[in-house]
Amino acid sequence: MNEGRNIKLTIAYDGAGFCGWQRQDSERTVQGVIEKALEKMHGYSVNLTGSGRTDSGVHAAGQTANFYTNIDTIQPERFTHALNSLLPSDVRVIQAEEADGNFHARFSAKARLYRYQFICSPLRPLLPHENRYNLRLFRYPRVELLNAYGRLLFGETDCSVFAGAGDTSKSKNRYVYSAYFYMEKNSLIFEIRANAFLRNMVRSVAGTFLYYEEKTAPPEKLREIISSGERSRAGPTLPPHGLFLWKVEY
Repeated sequence: MNEGRNIKLTIAYDGAGFCGWQRQDSERTVQGVIEKALEKMHGYSVNLTGSGRTDSGVHAAGQTANFYTNIDTIQPERFTHALNSLLPSDVRVIQAEEADGNFHARFSAKARLYRYQFICSPLRPLLPHENRYNLRLFRYPRVELLNAYGRLLFGETDCSVFAGAGDTSKSKNRYVYSAYFYMEKNSLIFEIRANAFLRNMVRSVAGTFLYYEEKTAPPEKLREIISSGERSRAGPTLPPHGLFLWKVEY
């Protein structure tokens, strides 16, 4: 049984220096780094629960986590400064607030929003900071066709075709609220919002859509591929460095 105050954190991190979110004994992870900071504050180990795992190299602008504390001498928002003073520069606590005792960062979540960032740059080289947080496309894709693919996912969908190797989910069905692409100058943005995601699902969805868009495959072809559930018919799983966990909704 959990005791003490329940503190909810909103967290941002540069995923390049982490082997994903989940704690690992021999690798640097976001959860592990924050738990070390919490242990310094409390004098004992503190378990941090995240809204979900992010893969190695994936960034976050709005990851959510919670922990229980017996520290009752400071206001909850003061945990923001206290933790940031102990954390490395590639992970920041954006907000700390006291939550209901039953709040659970993972199981209380209603939706997650992921954002993939691409720079459409056929000629010029990407600047170092652009290359760190964006994938490069050497062309300008057909956004209308990509969005026609995206609409095929709306509602409850069997997403088996997009599941990464090793996904252990009992059900591969996910409820997708939206999946759409849009341009911002020379940047292509893909945003997908769902109740939850399979392992590597966002990277596979984006890779599959761009792969078949380049071949100008009609939406009916994508509908048939998604319905087949055959992973071998999906497109490539894209690299992680352009992907952000953007927001978790409760």
